[in-house]
Amino acid sequence: MPELPEVELYRRVWSEGEGEKVLAVVARNENSRVFRAIDPQVLQRELKGRRFVNSEARGKQLLFRFGERGDRWLGIHLGMSGELRVEPTKFTPGKHDHLIFRQRVRSLVFGDQRRFGKLQFAVGPEPPAWWAKLPPDLLSAEFTSERLAAFCRRRQRMALKPLLLMQEQFPGIGNWMADEILWRARLAPQTLAGALDRAEIRRLYREIRFVVRESVKLIDANWEYPKSWLFSHRWRDGGICPRCGSRLTRAIVGGRRTCWCPVDQPSK
Repeated sequence: MPELPEVELYRRVWSEGEGEKVLAVVARNENSRVFRAIDPQVLQRELKGRRFVNSEARGKQLLFRFGERGDRWLGIHLGMSGELRVEPTKFTPGKHDHLIFRQRVRSLVFGDQRRFGKLQFAVGPEPPAWWAKLPPDLLSAEFTSERLAAFCRRRQRMALKPLLLMQEQFPGIGNWMADEILWRARLAPQTLAGALDRAEIRRLYREIRFVVRESVKLIDANWEYPKSWLFSHRWRDGGICPRCGSRLTRAIVGGRRTCWCPVDQPSK
């Protein structure tokens, strides 16, 4: 499933069309699950002729605003295999392309092969409930070390790896980001949330914000990060920790494939 940096990358892809009008709305596979929350004909009626104003990514969710007042709200959750692309204006949609916005010099395309993605739509001056109720962005002032500490106390019997994957508290963090955060914080993924002391909470908080900020800043179409990151080594059998040179360990933690350095991240 796409993680926060990949979602932001897709947002940037569609942002190429900002400021331009939607000349036609093409909704395909109208009985698909991606349309389970909306009527495709409403999209066609409400967005044709509207200007694409701006966009935002929050966690694994995307928001696109249309209309001169920005009062048409389109939400996209990419699910497991959703993607946003830019194609020529008159391109022929593929089997798994569900929504196309035709503009003067391009087409903005939402495709989803496995159809676990979801489209949402609202009209009005205020953000719709499905967007307003999302948890705070991890770089916002609302996400504090005190908030993190309180959540760890509530989930004190949960290991840190599955804890970081809870989207209601850590929106956008997925498997590799959780491993990167714990590696940088020098915390073993099996460590129970309730076992962290105050200094470890602060360190975990700092690394959450660092990985979120830098992963979004550095993401590009090649999905490359600096060699100093765990990301560049975690996929390899027999990979080496870029910090201490020890052999990395990979195992299932909390139901998810996990990579860590047993030397730099000792169990408590």
